[in-house]
Amino acid sequence: MPTKRHGKVKHLIRQGKATIVNYEPFTIKLLYDTTEYTQPITLGIDAGSKAAGLSATSEKEELYAAVVQLRADIVKNLSTRRQFRAARRNRKTRYRQPRFNNRVGRKRKGWLAPSIENKIYIHLRVVREIHKILPISKILVETASFDIQKIKNPEIQGKEYQEGDQLNFWNVREYVLFRDGHKCQGEKGCKNHILNVHHIESRLTGGDAPNNLITLCGECHNAYHDGKLKLDIKRGQQFRGAAFMGIMRWEFYNRLKKVYTAVSVTYGYITKNRRIKNNLSKSHCVDARCITGNPTATPLGYYYQQKAVRTRNRQIHKATINKGAIRKLNQSPKYIFGYQLFDKVKLPDGRVGFIFGRRTRGSFDVRSVVGAKLSAGISYKKLTLLEKRKSLLTIRTAV
Repeated sequence: MPTKRHGKVKHLIRQGKATIVNYEPFTIKLLYDTTEYTQPITLGIDAGSKAAGLSATSEKEELYAAVVQLRADIVKNLSTRRQFRAARRNRKTRYRQPRFNNRVGRKRKGWLAPSIENKIYIHLRVVREIHKILPISKILVETASFDIQKIKNPEIQGKEYQEGDQLNFWNVREYVLFRDGHKCQGEKGCKNHILNVHHIESRLTGGDAPNNLITLCGECHNAYHDGKLKLDIKRGQQFRGAAFMGIMRWEFYNRLKKVYTAVSVTYGYITKNRRIKNNLSKSHCVDARCITGNPTATPLGYYYQQKAVRTRNRQIHKATINKGAIRKLNQSPKYIFGYQLFDKVKLPDGRVGFIFGRRTRGSFDVRSVVGAKLSAGISYKKLTLLEKRKSLLTIRTAV
């Protein structure tokens, strides 16, 4: 259980009766036998697609609060990897075709996209980390559900849910061509019959949703990519976050149930009612505290801001080739003047940040956990190492 007797903790460490396990949150492990009196603690989880809020409370006070920023770079990294692999196939084995039918999703039931899988993994990981430092007796999870078809068409009901826009069409391309009347949507009066389907936003950004696709003839398509034609068209509303929550909703709950016994689901309207009833502000931590069922518990006054970052980069060479057909290595040394990427450091003015960029001459880019620049080029000699890098950056932040 947490303690506020900081003097006793200091003496236990000095006398060798306790050892430091973690600095943030500061956690010690007693090296002698003691009683095992604990109080019931409820963990509330406000799951999300971009950020997750967590709060552990007893009946009277909040014991832990955190906001976790999830990774948003996985889709981009996968797209980059796909481009590199296609280029390598073309360069080295031009006879080999991409194996579209040889995919993991076809082999393993229940497969999820890597971006979704990672976000669920981060949720599970932070719950596991909290269980290491607190005797959690109950877990309550709020995962929102979205009716995307209802958002698109508020009057939809009954059988109409099974009769979507793409009913009786073989694929998205056929639907988009039919929707646009099999006519080019580029220049007015264009009557070319060789039609292509063009992404309004890039496939990486907007995906293959029908509202991100438009019909163009071959000439207009080439003219647009050459910068000779401008399209004054904007794509419709995106539902990427809503789709993620729909997939994650029960997957996260079921995986929690396999590890922990006392796991329950709560709903957003209950959380909102508790927050409004107690006149509380809207935030991830406050929502998580309301989810625990103890909205009036005395708040900590601070929370732990966490950010999930990439652990490794397996790309060996840079994409561009230098003069002389030299392919420059992409990976920098693991240590530069004793520092790794994402090491936690202290600046001369007392601010704490993380190393987001390193230069071989010893000038480092130090930023906050959310990426705000603290120093764009500070010498390594002026930095104090506080903690070696982790895949989950953590810093204490005042409310």
